[in-house]
Amino acid sequence: MWSGRFDEPVDERVKRYTASIPFDWRLARFDIQASLAHAEMLAQAGILSERDLADIRRGLAEIAAEIDNGSFPWKLDDEDVHFNLERALTRRIGEAGKRLHTARSRNDQVATDLRLWLRDAIDRIQALIRQVRLRLIDQAEAHAETVMPGFTHLQVAQPVTFGHHLMAWQEMLARDAERLADCRRRVNRLPLGAAALAGTSFPIDRAYVARALGFEGLCENSLDAVSDRDFAIEFSACASLVMMHLSRMAEEIILWMTPRFGFIELPDRFCTGSSIMPQKKNPDVPELIRGKTGRVYGHLLALLTLMKGQPLAYNKDNQEDKEPLFDTVDTLVDSLAIFAELVAGIRVRAEAMRRAAAEGHATATDLADYLVRKGLPFREAHEVVARAVRAAEARGCDLARLELAQLQAFSPLIEADVYAVLTLEGSLAARDHVGGTAPRQVRAAIARARAQLADAVRPAAG
Repeated sequence: MWSGRFDEPVDERVKRYTASIPFDWRLARFDIQASLAHAEMLAQAGILSERDLADIRRGLAEIAAEIDNGSFPWKLDDEDVHFNLERALTRRIGEAGKRLHTARSRNDQVATDLRLWLRDAIDRIQALIRQVRLRLIDQAEAHAETVMPGFTHLQVAQPVTFGHHLMAWQEMLARDAERLADCRRRVNRLPLGAAALAGTSFPIDRAYVARALGFEGLCENSLDAVSDRDFAIEFSACASLVMMHLSRMAEEIILWMTPRFGFIELPDRFCTGSSIMPQKKNPDVPELIRGKTGRVYGHLLALLTLMKGQPLAYNKDNQEDKEPLFDTVDTLVDSLAIFAELVAGIRVRAEAMRRAAAEGHATATDLADYLVRKGLPFREAHEVVARAVRAAEARGCDLARLELAQLQAFSPLIEADVYAVLTLEGSLAARDHVGGTAPRQVRAAIARARAQLADAVRPAAG
């Protein structure tokens, strides 16, 4: 394509080193979409004949069919996905294939393809996030009243319900969905028409191409259009947050599976055994999600480092943007898909959760609140309860098991009604406000989340 400028062929090692076709073939479907829109625009502008347009449409349709059935002959000598498709098209339809590249460059071509590919990936990821959220909501609804300990510093803090805990995970993913929707708007801008870096002298209609490809706007500076990879970095940051949330969830699942917790069981299909210890059931899937999070973080750092020293406009460095981006999407898609099924398969050991919630004086704060309602300032109530907890520990029992006389030794304000607030159910029911762990509020949160997800897929009026 450009050998007229050189008087010797490219070194074979350099050819292998600089070729991107081993990975950018994944852009082929989107390159064909963009080429069709570009050709139609050129024909509308009188730059291409209607016959050339018809030949281009026919040739690209044949190539697309071969790519779909796996028979398209990718060639390393053709360097990248764009040259492979252009040369294949020219071999089929002749001169019209050469005219397709009028008023565009590989610089704006690859930027367009990458945005189209990433837009599609974001849509697939959003659908998977929705599936995970639905699985969490389903489990939360089944366990809106299942008591478990809430933790701070991994120490028993206050009682919550398992449903409330799962809805916290759902909130994390709801924010992820919002971030990706916002990111998609910046991805969805058209670079095509910027050509190599300065635009083109042909009378093109960029808005026509944008509409044809479903872009919401144009990249409005040609230098920036061909060199910008902010959209890839922003997506990778969003993906890193999703993986961070999945990793936190995976870590809790791993802990809950251990005999020390014993809160849940996972189906065998998500676990493996040991080659030497026959009793083992290892949580490999959540462990791998936790591990793959670092991989996605690394890709974010790689993209940031790739861009940090580049002058305007396009540089060959940008060939290195694809593999980290592709692998980030692959990792995130696989992790979300398997996590949705893993969540659906969780089997809860409710009695183990309840026993754990009854340990560690989980209702101590409820006793302090009780004293405040009796008129004691909170700091004094805190001190009274702390001394009562020490006494319970000395007796080897939970705070709620101290006798009334023993509790009254710490404050005369304590009366027989205290045991209503020291029960696990009493503690849960008392937190009856938006965001609280009372079962009524958990069910209300579930209803809101279901409505939000329904609204997200409901078609817009008109």
